[in-house]
Amino acid sequence: QDEEKWDFVLVSDIHEVGSEKEIKRKKFLDELSKKGFTIKKIEDKKLFYGVRAPKQIFRKYQWLLRNPDSRLQSPDVHQDIPVTTRIRIVNFILQNTMTPDLEKLHDLVKKKVFETTFPLHEKEELREFLKEKWARWRVIFCKQPIEKIRCYFGEKVALYFAWLGWYTYLLGFAAVAGLVVFVAGITVFNSSQVSKEICEANNTIMCPLCDQKCPFWLLSDTCTYAKVTHMIDNEGTVVFAMLMAIWATVFLELWKRQRATVVTDWDLYRWDEEEEELALELINNLQHEPRQYQHSYFRSTIILLMVLVMIAVLIGIAHALVIYRVIATALFTQSNFDFLREQADTMAVMTGAVLHYITIVIMTKVNRRVALFLCDLEKPRTFSQRENNFTVKIFTFQFFTNFSSLIYIAFFLGRINGHPGNYVRVAGKWRLEECHPSGCITDLFIQMAIIMLLKQTLSNVVEYLVPWVCYKLRKRQQRPKKRSVMLGEEEEAEDPCKRHWLSNYQLNEVNVFSLFDEFLEMVIQYSFTTIFVAAFPLAPLLAFCNNLFEIHLDAIKMMRLHRRMVPRKANDIGIWLQVLEAVGILAVIGNGLVIAITSDFIPVQVYKYTYSPCMTKNTTGVDCSTGYINHSLSVFRIRDFEPYTKVPEMLPDFVRDEIKEYRDYRNADDYGYTVQFWHIFAARLAFLILFEHVALCVKLIAAWYIPDVPQSVKNQFLHRKHNNLRKELRWVMPLRVL
Repeated sequence: QDEEKWDFVLVSDIHEVGSEKEIKRKKFLDELSKKGFTIKKIEDKKLFYGVRAPKQIFRKYQWLLRNPDSRLQSPDVHQDIPVTTRIRIVNFILQNTMTPDLEKLHDLVKKKVFETTFPLHEKEELREFLKEKWARWRVIFCKQPIEKIRCYFGEKVALYFAWLGWYTYLLGFAAVAGLVVFVAGITVFNSSQVSKEICEANNTIMCPLCDQKCPFWLLSDTCTYAKVTHMIDNEGTVVFAMLMAIWATVFLELWKRQRATVVTDWDLYRWDEEEEELALELINNLQHEPRQYQHSYFRSTIILLMVLVMIAVLIGIAHALVIYRVIATALFTQSNFDFLREQADTMAVMTGAVLHYITIVIMTKVNRRVALFLCDLEKPRTFSQRENNFTVKIFTFQFFTNFSSLIYIAFFLGRINGHPGNYVRVAGKWRLEECHPSGCITDLFIQMAIIMLLKQTLSNVVEYLVPWVCYKLRKRQQRPKKRSVMLGEEEEAEDPCKRHWLSNYQLNEVNVFSLFDEFLEMVIQYSFTTIFVAAFPLAPLLAFCNNLFEIHLDAIKMMRLHRRMVPRKANDIGIWLQVLEAVGILAVIGNGLVIAITSDFIPVQVYKYTYSPCMTKNTTGVDCSTGYINHSLSVFRIRDFEPYTKVPEMLPDFVRDEIKEYRDYRNADDYGYTVQFWHIFAARLAFLILFEHVALCVKLIAAWYIPDVPQSVKNQFLHRKHNNLRKELRWVMPLRVL
């Protein structure tokens, strides 16, 4: 039965005898035969070539990369090489075998000589176990069989699932904390003094929200919105943002410990990727010379400039979304529907968020092309170096694609739009958007909620349905015809390999980026979960629910819908760890800025401790934020409106006086900033500096407090070194006696 196990299958169209493609194919297969490969041909609608490597290739590998701690063992002791290692070695040789025309396999695939290559999903006990106990929805809350995943898919995939499982487990704690903060916000829904004042402001007339058809309006009209804002924007959110900054550090530190334990069990803790690569090169070709390390400052400068240009394009797209919202708000406010007119801002934000999601989907594809092009320019030495370079670039592009619009809403919306009588306008015509009188944090909350929900639900549905539909279609197209006997070769039609190879061929194709895409999706989600969590405390809960499905969705795709991935050896998650650490620092900065700039937390605190009744009068039993809303409004004279603004009709039951209000800290005479504005500005800066320094210090303390490597792992290596030295001495002692 072992003789019928094939390491890889090459698929080709049936070419005419004597055609260029047929000759190239024959040359490649001849090169494999020279290396001792066994090749089996099966003909159907396509040509299938099964290849099996000779045993001496694996013996060479075992001898070159034998465990340095067991070098005293006899080289004749051969253990069976794991299937994952077999596939990896054979894949390396296939990809690096060169024909006399100096063409490698990927060149032949480009020229349509071969259609595809893949290792086989074997019908073995391990696969059936994983299909039943892992790649099923009913085991959604069960522990993952990481060791079995490693035996079937290799270390890289196993580490991805170990990391994802660990991340999801710790997200559970963050999700509970976020839910508690959110529920606490709902309980104070009606009790906030600030929202109470807005609801009772029946005689505070506000400036119109647009130029043409908008009326003056009462501040009390926004009562519900104010309550919702306070539900998100309260003291609990500040504490939660600080906790999430600490959580991000603790998660990474605990993951480092987890990873150290796992890879020590696999005997890969001190594995050297470069040595592995050189060994494979030598097994493939004894005359191989290693590529030297190179660095070109000129090339690096060109790539840096191109990356900056790409970032500028992505920021430009964010600006386009801003302009869309400005124009949409103007159009909605001129609508004949009352609902659209009244909810113009909210509708613009919501449609803007959907449009943002669509740009994310499109730009993801563009970003990939650009990042690959830049990697080709760099000419990295090894595949893993190329993968690291690609990771950094694509993450940078995806970060700006996903977050530039959120950054605008969080930190610029309503702060650069001028004031009544002197609005900043797009193309001199449309007014920039304003924040709601209750603050901008609700806009950020809406944007985050829509993007996270769309990203997680739609993306997951597409991620599962597309491979599933493709698989079903391919299966239907490839249904075996009624026994067609070709050239009278009755026995070939009966070949047991044929059905097995065909069933593997019908599965969806995988490539080197299949696992990369899963990692990228999770790291972007991790960024959403940590960076703006102050505005959206439910982010960890949404991420947690998504990940429970994501783990098993990925498992089902890998086991049932996709061809077998080429296993890759690894002892960590690579450069993703540095990316996650960078996101952790961005999370501290992002949350500090949200609380300091977006939230009303600082202005309320400044009012409480400087201008409130508690400070100015000897009053007890009064809420210190009483009078805050009135304090935060500025007055405006109607006669100072710009000519472009159509002054609306007055509200009924009000005397036409000259003064209306708007949200800002400005003088009534020259509309310059008041002293209060500068007080609040200084307090915002002071809080930002304090928050970031405290959070970063706590992160550093947490990183120091939790060792990266558990003591048990260190002790294991200590004992191993000690025993090896003792063995070495035993070899020396008899020599001295002689």
